[in-house]
Amino acid sequence: MFSHLPPYAGDPILSLMEHYQRDERADKVNLSIGIYADGHGAIPVLSSVRAADLELAASPTPATYLPMEGHAAYRHAVAALLFGADLPPAQHLAVVQTLGGSGALKVGADLIARFFPQPTIWIPDPTWDNHIGIFEGAGFTTERYPYYDPQTKGLAFDAMLAKLDGLPRGAVVLLHPCCHNPTGVDPLREQWVQIIDLLQRRGLLPFFDLAYQGFAEGLEQDVWPVRECVRRGMAFLLSNSFSKIFSLYGERVGALSVFCPQAGQAENVLGQLKLTVRRNYSSPPMHGALIVARVLGDAALRLQWQGELEQMRVRVRDMRTMLGAQLETAVPDRDFSFLLRQHGMFGYTGLSAAQVDRLRDEFGVYAVHSGRICVAGLNDNNVARVAEAMAEVLRG
Repeated sequence: MFSHLPPYAGDPILSLMEHYQRDERADKVNLSIGIYADGHGAIPVLSSVRAADLELAASPTPATYLPMEGHAAYRHAVAALLFGADLPPAQHLAVVQTLGGSGALKVGADLIARFFPQPTIWIPDPTWDNHIGIFEGAGFTTERYPYYDPQTKGLAFDAMLAKLDGLPRGAVVLLHPCCHNPTGVDPLREQWVQIIDLLQRRGLLPFFDLAYQGFAEGLEQDVWPVRECVRRGMAFLLSNSFSKIFSLYGERVGALSVFCPQAGQAENVLGQLKLTVRRNYSSPPMHGALIVARVLGDAALRLQWQGELEQMRVRVRDMRTMLGAQLETAVPDRDFSFLLRQHGMFGYTGLSAAQVDRLRDEFGVYAVHSGRICVAGLNDNNVARVAEAMAEVLRG
């Protein structure tokens, strides 16, 4: 019956994780997967999350099914976090709880594919690999627009604008509001203004993917492009995730928000999103949503969480600075200042696939073939060794 099915080639990043786990070297370093580790190399349980979890355990909630759209308090808390105190009126905003950020992308993709036949989405070059899989799996054609300039190791801004300016009206454009994955290269505020001007003028539909709110410049600053689109009354979709910013990876806590410029559209959009959820997984899980809702809904816990998120942001920034400084010392004829201009958990090193292979095979340092490293996997105990290994492969 299933003899004609080909073998699965494996996910490039998750396959690296499996390789890492089989590696018996005691000094191996995993910089491949996007998980925040603390200064001791452990995945933290945030104190605010632990406190919320204890409060929930003290007054257990029956583990019944949630509505298709998710937990009501959670959805309200998500909207307030994303859009601020001046929330868009309910008749303009549809929010559903999803299975992490990936689930939000899939629900949004399914919604568009049902009502916009033969959809195409334009994604940055490069982008997170699974963007392609998710959208093509939903029936999209994926196309690329220029984003990263390997010569300057920065944003290919003019080429990006030129490509977007030629897209047909109504085209869907995937954008990272902050902490671009994999490059860490984000537009400046004045560049975002020009990008949004173009999206509005050309009638393009932004689909924002927000997995790292708070890891670039701060919770409010990192969603400026999203709130600017609300201010201008532009339609858009927004996926967001609490995996990284709450360290709740295994709970699969995310959301999809759809902003509708015309009053009353959101009710129909929400109904179709509920139908999409019903067809995919019926209803989302409860526990992670209860934790997030409790933390964001309690002033003291929210303040504690914001402090913990800021500590994570600063630690990643400091590791990025330390790695850059040690590389400058080890390879003085090269400029590594580009690392300091990148934001978020990742660093785009410029290493070739062959150099990445050497890092893994000779030094036990695991990175993605694109040259992306998870800066959040560095700490005081391994950063010098990683810098020396990188320097060695750069020297040839």
